Amino acid sequence: MNQSKFSLADVLTLLAALAFGFVCFLGTNFYTLGNTSQSITLAVIITVLLSGTALGAKLLKRTSRNFKTCFVWEMILLVLFTGLMVFFSYSPFPHYFIVSGQRAEIQNKLTTSITQAENMFAEYERYAETRENLYKSKLRSVAAAQGINQSEYAEYGFENNGVANEKQIENKMFTVHADLFPTNYEEMKQVSSDWLAEVRRTLSNWWAWNFGVVDVVNNMGANSNDWLNTLVELSSIREKGEQADDFAYNLSFDNVKKHFTTLGSPTLLSVGLAGLAYLLMLLSWIVTKRNFRFPGLKIIFGDKNNIDNEL
Repeated sequence: MNQSKFSLADVLTLLAALAFGFVCFLGTNFYTLGNTSQSITLAVIITVLLSGTALGAKLLKRTSRNFKTCFVWEMILLVLFTGLMVFFSYSPFPHYFIVSGQRAEIQNKLTTSITQAENMFAEYERYAETRENLYKSKLRSVAAAQGINQSEYAEYGFENNGVANEKQIENKMFTVHADLFPTNYEEMKQVSSDWLAEVRRTLSNWWAWNFGVVDVVNNMGANSNDWLNTLVELSSIREKGEQADDFAYNLSFDNVKKHFTTLGSPTLLSVGLAGLAYLLMLLSWIVTKRNFRFPGLKIIFGDKNNIDNEL
């Protein structure tokens, strides 16, 4: 019987190598906090090395000539394949499972940060409302004491130009509101709301978690602090005579990155899956039969025709 060029066992070997490499990509992507190019490069190298050595050993096993030389190289490839599997099964393959095992803790910490960021705008709006009410109350007090304290009246920007005090107060309140809530405020608020909603979806979806959580970890603190700094800058604007404190809001972030950048020992799950991948990648070599003329086989089977080389 003629040997098939590419058997089902070969397909399983390649699929197992690809799956192993993909998990290594995820683990490296976690460890590097989103260095995609480095993660892909390493995953490709791992896949090529493992599939290459496994299939190379299979091809050498089925050789019909140079038996001794091919056998030596076959054993070398098998030892190299096993050594590579042990090395990659210690890292980066298990790192994905180590990080995923802490997913609940990571989610809790990130959810706390999300809630803080979401509440920040509502807190700023309460701050602005309180500040506007205090300023309006002070303006009315100053306007009422116009005849008693003319200097303070002028200090707050009132003018004796025939415009009623109430109208001047209305104009000043329009100005302070415009300073606290510029035209891009609602846009910034909407951008933050959309991004934080997407972050929540990322954390709750398993597939999105694998590919998007590092982006959340990298940008959660930076984005939140940018929004806070913008709000503080808006609150630093003062109207004539106004006395107020800048907006203050406490943003505290747990160190989530350490969960991704700290290497740990392989888990039982990762060891078991690595062992399964090892057997699947060797399946093509295992089922391949040696040529009948291989020393030792000929002694057992005599001068029979060559046996089939593959299942």
